[in-house]
Amino acid sequence: MRRRSYGSFKKIAGFNPSNSVVPNDIELRVYTDKEWDDIINIGMMDSVDLPDPKYDVWRCPICERVYVFQDNRVIKYYVPHNLDELKEV
Repeated sequence: MRRRSYGSFKKIAGFNPSNSVVPNDIELRVYTDKEWDDIINIGMMDSVDLPDPKYDVWRCPICERVYVFQDNRVIKYYVPHNLDELKEV
């Protein structure tokens, strides 16, 4: 498995997320169902041979925001909300 390193990201919620330590709780391995199906169809393989997903995804352990990277830059981020906001009044 190739490791794409972005070093550390700008300070978020008083914390500097970084993927420089392996393993870490910042980086997530996220595959679409199609990507995973393609991997499964390759056959049995060692986990170090898994291809990189299309996007890199980081989750801040402090604020729990999720950042999506493509070509070494953030293209989207998601802010978690309390599930109570989804309940009907």
